[in-house]
Amino acid sequence: MDHPRLGPRRDLSLASLPTGVVPFVALLLLQRRPVAGRALLVSGPGCPGHGLCRSNVQEQTRRQVALLNATAQDLFSLYVSACQGEPFSSETDKLCNPGSVFFPAFRVNRTSERKEVMVAMYKLFAFLNASLGNITRDQEELNPTAKELLDRLHNTTKTTRGLISNLTCLLCKNYNVFQVDVSYGESSKGKSTFKKKQQGCQVLRKYVQVIAQAARVLLPHLSPP
Repeated sequence: MDHPRLGPRRDLSLASLPTGVVPFVALLLLQRRPVAGRALLVSGPGCPGHGLCRSNVQEQTRRQVALLNATAQDLFSLYVSACQGEPFSSETDKLCNPGSVFFPAFRVNRTSERKEVMVAMYKLFAFLNASLGNITRDQEELNPTAKELLDRLHNTTKTTRGLISNLTCLLCKNYNVFQVDVSYGESSKGKSTFKKKQQGCQVLRKYVQVIAQAARVLLPHLSPP
């Protein structure tokens, strides 16, 4: 079966993309509801034979997951307590309950096959990368002077993008996987200030829960023998 190739594009709207193909760099920030697509991890008809992975990619991936897990709670706490004001500071549990927010299902565990774990991780962090883009954009608009929060959001996004790159390498090199079906959450663009703040805190609280689970599952698969 021939796979669509992803060439350079200036317009990243959904209408400009081949049917069913969604490059993760597009992030789909303009969508107003959860959407699904197929992310091309690399350009071309398959994985390149060499040059995709760094020599320490497995250790680097392990460190990135551990870092995201270690900093997730602090990011959420800073977002809520220091930057959103009332009623978020006093009604955090109620307003930031993530029960209604979309997040990709994460059904793997420590006994799952390594390939299955890697694919699930890619789906999770592709979604998270898009969500962080939404939250950062909103906070730059709503709290432009909140330097610490914005710095942490940017740093988390940078780490997440590096992790996606490493997962791309591992999936291609070890399993010849270069397309993954992914889902992206609802954009906050056009919503009220309150709804933007609430969606951000719901996503970040869910992130705290899911990254802890992801670290427990993935790290044993990346540990040195």
